[in-house]
Amino acid sequence: MKKILVVVDMQNDFVDGALGTKEAQEIVGRVVEKIKSYPSDCVYATRDTHTEDYLNTQEGKFLPVVHCVEGTEGWQLKKEVAEVLKDAVIVNKPTFGSVALADMIFLELQAHQEIEVELIGVCTDICVVSNALLLKARMPEVTIKVDPSCCAGVTPESHEAALKTMQMCQIVME
Repeated sequence: MKKILVVVDMQNDFVDGALGTKEAQEIVGRVVEKIKSYPSDCVYATRDTHTEDYLNTQEGKFLPVVHCVEGTEGWQLKKEVAEVLKDAVIVNKPTFGSVALADMIFLELQAHQEIEVELIGVCTDICVVSNALLLKARMPEVTIKVDPSCCAGVTPESHEAALKTMQMCQIVME
């Protein structure tokens, strides 16, 4: 069985930038250690990726905080995380979940017959849950896991709510 790790949006803006939280800052070391525990060819990472006209998008109207504009410091992966993601497949995504990521991992399933996927990162209650549910919908018989100790939400309460939602959808908490 091939085990795949998905590192969701460990970018400066979500850790200690425009939308950063102390909880996100606290998980950086654990995220780095988790990445190191996987073979480098089994790691994918996402980057929330927006353009200068973010505030004119539907998301920007609901969340009027400019963040993760491609090419800016806030868009970059957190330095400590980027250093251990050298060989990872990086997927830029314009919204919460990435259909392209789900399709890439589905190809892994076709190639290896049996895979397991673990997700970590931020924000538990937006992008982690979105990608976990997309992966589960694309591959209903694949075990999809989330490590809550390597995730942080917008608030501790919304982090817990997202974990419960994922559990209800047969995503394993590890």
